[in-house]
Amino acid sequence: MSWLRALKETARSGLKIERRRLEPLIALRGAAGLALVIGVSLALFGPVVAASSAFGAFQAAIATFQRSWRPRPVLALVSGVSLGLSTFVGYVTGTHLLLFVVLLVVWTFLAGLAWAAGPTGGIIAASNVAIMLVTITLPTSAAQAALHGAMIMFGGVVQAALIVLFPIRRWGAQRDALADALAAEADYARRLRHDPAAHFDPVPLMLARRAAAVTAREARRRPAELHGSRGVAERIRPVLASLADPTMGVPAEGPGRDRVRELLGAAGSLLDAAARAIRKGDPVRLPAPAVAALKTPDTGALLTGPPLRAADRLTALLSDVIEAAEGDGTKEERAGAEEAADAIKGSRGGELPAAHHPRPGLLALVPVILGAMRREVHPGSPILRHAVRLASVAAVGYLIGRLLPLGHGYWAPLAAVMVMRPEFSQTYSRAVARFGGTLVGVALASAIVEAAHPGNGPLAALAVVCALLMYLLMRTGYAVAQACVGAYVVFLLGMAGDDLTQTVFERVLLTLAGGLLAMLSYAVYPAWETPRLRSRLGDWLKEDGRYAAAVVDQYADPAERGRDDVRRALLATREARVAWQEAVATARHEPVRHRGLSHGAADATQHALAQLGRVAMLLEAHIPRKGATSVPGAARLAEELRRATDRGAKAVRERRVPDWTPVREALESWEAECRAREEAPEAGALPPAGAELVRNNVTLLLEALEDFSQGLTS
Repeated sequence: MSWLRALKETARSGLKIERRRLEPLIALRGAAGLALVIGVSLALFGPVVAASSAFGAFQAAIATFQRSWRPRPVLALVSGVSLGLSTFVGYVTGTHLLLFVVLLVVWTFLAGLAWAAGPTGGIIAASNVAIMLVTITLPTSAAQAALHGAMIMFGGVVQAALIVLFPIRRWGAQRDALADALAAEADYARRLRHDPAAHFDPVPLMLARRAAAVTAREARRRPAELHGSRGVAERIRPVLASLADPTMGVPAEGPGRDRVRELLGAAGSLLDAAARAIRKGDPVRLPAPAVAALKTPDTGALLTGPPLRAADRLTALLSDVIEAAEGDGTKEERAGAEEAADAIKGSRGGELPAAHHPRPGLLALVPVILGAMRREVHPGSPILRHAVRLASVAAVGYLIGRLLPLGHGYWAPLAAVMVMRPEFSQTYSRAVARFGGTLVGVALASAIVEAAHPGNGPLAALAVVCALLMYLLMRTGYAVAQACVGAYVVFLLGMAGDDLTQTVFERVLLTLAGGLLAMLSYAVYPAWETPRLRSRLGDWLKEDGRYAAAVVDQYADPAERGRDDVRRALLATREARVAWQEAVATARHEPVRHRGLSHGAADATQHALAQLGRVAMLLEAHIPRKGATSVPGAARLAEELRRATDRGAKAVRERRVPDWTPVREALESWEAECRAREEAPEAGALPPAGAELVRNNVTLLLEALEDFSQGLTS
């Protein structure tokens, strides 16, 4: 993609306004907390301290809107306390230019590295640095700076207290994540009716797993319907795929296929019902036709072998989902749900896992974050490059602002820090959106102030209104949010006694300078994703191969302890797949020439690896139980798969085409051994029941690997 086209697309993306579901009650709560802080500060300490405390409360509320599964009060407290400390330290060093620039470089560098802990940490850290540049200009002494820092922390405490006292949809984010996962599985079941080879996007299940991570204390307090459903949903997906796939024994057409379509449709309806109940906290309302479809007694006459086992397992898992989704309903509601679940339960009901998915507490998370940041300190890390760009631009922007005879020099580094992201397209789109939004917001706010000359009270009220609009509309588009933020800052600084006669010109010009610095920094010191596509693809191939090998290994040694290996491998391949997909999406918008992996090759190899993972998932659905007869030769096949895909990943990174001859030879040798057993006259020489299933699916795995090599050359 050329630079001109890339700039055009990122500008269009930044100015785009989307229709999103608004959350007026949450926005109103944040604005109420802000109004309370401003009112108290204005009455006790005057307009200057009120402006500082308002920035703290404003930022604390914004932090709670970030995508995080941690309790919102914790995010508000962390944001408020860190901003208060930053303000005090920044003011103390602000009188010494060199010392403050060093502090700014260190602060912004650490804020850039905070992206290693996730987007939430990175956004909060960058926002705190940006707002610190404003708040350190307000105090006039060290004692005043301490007071300002304390009131900023007070703003964070107030926002946290309001979240605790007036909870809105408690556990709502976790409910939505789990409901989205069940709804995605319902959609998958319906798509399998018409396309037995349909692929499933694992992102909803990944988000549900992250949302389910809780501390021991939270595990005791979360709603009952959030217990166990995710684990059952994870086990349903391979069963659905196994039931629909013709390679597992279901004919492409006929009564057996019609019965499978009926079961899949019923599963989709029941999963949707469970998702609705979990999302809203209501009783489960089961559709009678779906329950009747699962109770039909002719399944055993129409299906045999793996499809029949998959149908029985699906029925048992669906009953578990319904029981879990009912949660803490009334006694009558629970009895009705249990009766419905018993009505559709198969002969092998699954137990809901009792253990919770542990998450470290806030203090225990500190060494985890530091470890993640330390791992990013290497030359090829895009996070490290982002941190270097952020620190450099903040220092250069601050010095330019000091040199220009405009005043408000902090607006240039503030704008740069707020728009910069580790990714090219987000940085450029946000730079355009911030300039446009700031231009509109500052112009309107300055016009209101110049025309009406409001006092401190009306200015505070106008600032609260702008904050309310920002909280309400922030998810609709960055340009809209920045218009509200620009007006908010103008009203607050006007309340603090700022001269607004040149507000529009100064702020717009310095915002433009900051945005241009951010864009220029990415062009000079980029972190392009395009050259790393082969590395991402190799990672996915390696993890996919390990997942397939772990599943095949279970047929060689059926044991419960091996299930953990399969689970870990599955989670690793999901992470690698999402990393690849995000890299491809990012690379498509980069002004970088093709470097070794064309769009056709990317699409073909992605399809082959998705098929590889899908075949492994089909095998996973029929993993033998503990104590079952092992499949001779499966261990060798698993080891060859693991070695070959490890070597193949290395070949992809080195721009070579992987060779799958060892896997093919191992499969041919094993097939010869199986034929010899089948022809042996001795009793007991026949291979176990799972041998044919392993042989067929390993053949499909090999075909997917060969398709991968062929696609790599396209």
